[in-house]
Amino acid sequence: MMDSRQIDLTFMALSDPTRRAILARLAEGEASAGELAAPFSMSQPAVTKHLKVLERAKLITVSVDGKRRPRRLNPVPLGEVQAVIQHYQEIWDANFERLDAVLTELQVQEIQGD
Repeated sequence: MMDSRQIDLTFMALSDPTRRAILARLAEGEASAGELAAPFSMSQPAVTKHLKVLERAKLITVSVDGKRRPRRLNPVPLGEVQAVIQHYQEIWDANFERLDAVLTELQVQEIQGD
């Protein structure tokens, strides 16, 4: 069973393009906060706030390596979100299949002059 609060935190974290860009960077490998902040034209504290949101959503983990605190992508919450989206995709697919069947039936009736 999926934790509703965790899914809310994940969706909220993913709602920001900067946070999605950080996750995309971390998909390539671990990085420090400074490395993650480099491509953005915002202050280090602003990037740190984004990192805290991602940590709270458990989308990234932090470890200690001497003075370095590398961040890593944690794909588990993304898998839970994917399961939610897949559930709704299956519902929509079933609805479209029923609609397609109705439209096909109407076309057949029109061709037959019913």
